[in-house]
Amino acid sequence: MAPIECAEFQKTVSEYLIRHQSILDLLSKLVVSSGHVNRAVSKSVTSCGCLKIKAEKSRFPADAAFSDLKDFLSSHIEGQLCENCREAIISEMGKNLFYFTALCNTLGISLEEVMKKENDKVTTLGRYNLT
Repeated sequence: MAPIECAEFQKTVSEYLIRHQSILDLLSKLVVSSGHVNRAVSKSVTSCGCLKIKAEKSRFPADAAFSDLKDFLSSHIEGQLCENCREAIISEMGKNLFYFTALCNTLGISLEEVMKKENDKVTTLGRYNLT
């Protein structure tokens, strides 16, 4: 399967977004779809159990260099997504991406430009990006 280009996805979203043309609708749909992503991840822990969350305070040695801090951080996730949870999360992420892209379209912003600028910022700032 060939990778999809940002411009192609933007065009597809533009063609198929019918009901939620208002900026207010798009903003609320984007927030709701983000909540659905969060819920799908949560269900992989609470309903399925394929993931476990083991969170604790991050501890760094006093003499750790800034460039080494990433080595001491954790995602707090144990386990791996089962196929069902993976598919559910991908589906919810896809809807979120759809509404994000629709927002780009409504505002006349290229999704590719957003990605390029963010990539440039992250690569320029490197570890100092702190995101």
